[in-house]
Amino acid sequence: MGRDLKLLEKQIGYQFSDFNLLRRAMAHSSYVNEKHLPKYECNERLEFLGDAVLEIISSEFLFYEHEDLPEGDLTKIRASLVCEPSLAYCARQIELGDYLLLGRGEEGTGGRKRDSITSDALEALIGAIYIDGGFASAKEFIHKFVLSDMENKKLFFDSKTILQELVQANFTEAVSYRLLTEEGPDHDKTFVSAVYIGKKEYGQGRGRTKKSAEQEAAYQTILLLHKNNVK
Repeated sequence: MGRDLKLLEKQIGYQFSDFNLLRRAMAHSSYVNEKHLPKYECNERLEFLGDAVLEIISSEFLFYEHEDLPEGDLTKIRASLVCEPSLAYCARQIELGDYLLLGRGEEGTGGRKRDSITSDALEALIGAIYIDGGFASAKEFIHKFVLSDMENKKLFFDSKTILQELVQANFTEAVSYRLLTEEGPDHDKTFVSAVYIGKKEYGQGRGRTKKSAEQEAAYQTILLLHKNNVK
């Protein structure tokens, strides 16, 4: 069982009139199947709705935020904002995985930390807020937890590309990534990677995949280089 959903309400600053909507938004299909509940009791219908609400609100945000950009560029930016890794990143900021209702099998294989599950749950939460409090409440949540701190998020999502450009502009050596350790069983691994510029180690990162560990390591390296006035 996940943490008390009343704590999640405090975390996001929104109190549900219909608390059952929040509970349904956190109910993964594995939980519903295990409890022999009707299929519609899981969060997939709310996820379907939340996905559409997120698309219109993020589209409106980008339309006004980038008044000189053509449609094609806006579409690319929106796709990066609402993709699975991006939403999973936002879900981690509010510890959404801790509140999920999961079946024992999914719980045992690390479902609380799986990007596909937490990103879907975030969309389901948006759908639940939309039904409970209307468009304005959903918009406020999305602006606060998905569309906030865009510069830092862009730095994180594009970290490997940005780091490559930084190194090419400021160093004679090449950037490389090394896997330092693998921890945990096969179904629930954590990878630790490090960035090297030439032979010198810089940032380290942890992740559920080698790619996400490298991304985190690149991000930490960029922050370190910026701190040392390398831009």
